[in-house]
Amino acid sequence: MNKPAEYALRGKVSQPPQGATAKPENLDATASTITESNESEKNGSKAAPGENLNQGPLLKHRADSLGRALTTNQGVPVGDNQNSLRAGLRGPTLLEDFILREKITHFDHERIPERVVHARGSGAHGYFECTEDITSLTRAAPFAKVGKRTPVFVRFSTVAGERGSADTVRDVRGFAVKFYTEEGNWDLVGNNIPVFFIQDAMKFPDVVHAVKPEPHHQMPQASSAHDTFWDFISLMPESMHMIMWQMSDRAIPRSYRTMQGFGVHTFRLVNAAGQATLVKFHWTPVLGTHSLDWDEAVKIAGADPDFHRRDLWEAIEGGAFPEYLLQIQTFTEAEAETWSFDVLDATKIVPEELAPLRTVGRLVLNRNPDNFFAETEQVAFCTQHVVPGIDFTNDPLLQGRNFSYLDTQLLRLGGPNFHEIPINAPVAQVHNNQRDGFHRQTIHRGRVNYEPNSLAGGCPFQAGARGFASVAERLLAQQATSEPTKLRAKPEKFADHTTQARLFWASQTPIEREHIARAFRFELTRVQTQAVRERMVRMLRNVDEGLAARVAA
Repeated sequence: MNKPAEYALRGKVSQPPQGATAKPENLDATASTITESNESEKNGSKAAPGENLNQGPLLKHRADSLGRALTTNQGVPVGDNQNSLRAGLRGPTLLEDFILREKITHFDHERIPERVVHARGSGAHGYFECTEDITSLTRAAPFAKVGKRTPVFVRFSTVAGERGSADTVRDVRGFAVKFYTEEGNWDLVGNNIPVFFIQDAMKFPDVVHAVKPEPHHQMPQASSAHDTFWDFISLMPESMHMIMWQMSDRAIPRSYRTMQGFGVHTFRLVNAAGQATLVKFHWTPVLGTHSLDWDEAVKIAGADPDFHRRDLWEAIEGGAFPEYLLQIQTFTEAEAETWSFDVLDATKIVPEELAPLRTVGRLVLNRNPDNFFAETEQVAFCTQHVVPGIDFTNDPLLQGRNFSYLDTQLLRLGGPNFHEIPINAPVAQVHNNQRDGFHRQTIHRGRVNYEPNSLAGGCPFQAGARGFASVAERLLAQQATSEPTKLRAKPEKFADHTTQARLFWASQTPIEREHIARAFRFELTRVQTQAVRERMVRMLRNVDEGLAARVAA
């Protein structure tokens, strides 16, 4: 074959354009996937150590129209962007006007379904730096050595409100971190409160339905102060600990920069020898933890509903980079078995007296997104996204989240290829036989799309010991007894719903207790059903008689 002859022009043979058959000067343009251009055996390294490695792949997808002429989505120059094509000056618009049709059609399809929860959010780029050697506990890439930096994208959010709701409402806040590691993406999808309303994912649709605007009139927006929420809570004693937190000042943070974050669930750290240690993750803001007063929060919501979003953006633009410490609590299965609560119960914390906090790293947010939709809106966090060295526990809420978070991305982002959206793409190379589907970007070479195979040399092959491996856990110890092994039930320790709620109340200062009592009064005075109010006060008596009396007054 005479490939150069294909580019003959007027009898002369010209060189093929870069990227067609010739090796381009910039390998980024011809990487097999959008993630491969950063660091691979094929392309080498494109970033100095410690730099934000995910910026290389993202850079390929940024567009700057400065000094450029308008075009259609097919690259056709647009000569007139003011008038549609008509049959005469006062005649009808013509169907053949492809420029108009493309522009209107794209506009009609600009929006995607908002998140069913955590719809209102703000994001930022940054890095995680390991500050303590914990390789004895985990082989996870972000903790490989002290001083190592891993690029991250963080999204803060409210939970109940819709995309256009205010920032300073009383609500749980999401604190989700995506680590772009050389062994894949790790998503630590947490909240600013260390516990949750429910113990089992079976109740997740119910609690969300209850807190959302009531379906007959779609009110109130971004508020838990209504009948359906408190009806649900008053019938779910397991929510008592969480509702104490939500009525506290923690539910109205002053800034995302002064807000704690928690992994909520118990996870596992796994070292190179396969040994597992149970772990709880905490994010602690270097600026300290600060909240708004309720009256202050209400006024801000009216004057500047973008208060938290604006504060985060302007701080980063001004060089006041938000910083958080990553702290962990670690403990063994044997230790956990001796405690009065179950570490698989997401409505419980592990008191620091039992497992002290240990600082292992820091998170720095140093760059705002270039485009809100492309990055903050399209980023997809999934609790199931873990890397070698991190593993799950049998927390029944976490198990359900592992399914739900992936499932919702399939609807929201249009199919199974959402991992190819630049903000979601790993910096690690992606090699598997998952093919095709809506919005596929990768162009796979060759005829083999199965494993095992011989026609492609057995590639891609299993990573073996280098790959992710679940902890070898002994399950169903009750098989040695007469108890059933397949059942719908909860462990006995899950039944204590008040002890930690009482401990939380006891830990509050007098002014914090007053704020909690006022919050309960404000919320319950907006509940129209007397039986719900009375039921809620009876629940509060199980926590503190004085609190119940103040709320009922």
